[in-house]
Amino acid sequence: MKKYLSLLIAVLFTLSLNADGGKAKIVFDSTRYDFGYIQEDKGKVTHSFKFTNDGDAPLIIIYTRSTCGCTASHFTKEPVAPAGTGSIDVTFDPEGRPGTFRKEVKVYTNAGKASIKLIIEGIVVPKK
Repeated sequence: MKKYLSLLIAVLFTLSLNADGGKAKIVFDSTRYDFGYIQEDKGKVTHSFKFTNDGDAPLIIIYTRSTCGCTASHFTKEPVAPAGTGSIDVTFDPEGRPGTFRKEVKVYTNAGKASIKLIIEGIVVPKK
């Protein structure tokens, strides 16, 4: 219940920010990252996806959702001013997952699009 209430508050806050006609626009430097070969026994790997707010209203990342429990994300919590920058860090845990992987993180913002996909991929070299 608290999760839904928080989401509702975030959406209402987002709508109030855009009431003056301005709109946020999120632009990523890249939405895909290939880790190449990673060693399973070396632990988690992280990539930071950088973005810019190319709009004329504050950009808010409402939430992110990954396709697997092996993938986590952390993002800029504060509104990003127009022309400001931020990042979303995506971490993959290779433990018990040898072979090729491709994971997605969906990003939900107040920028108008339903969601944006960030993709990480690579090949996990198994423990010896």
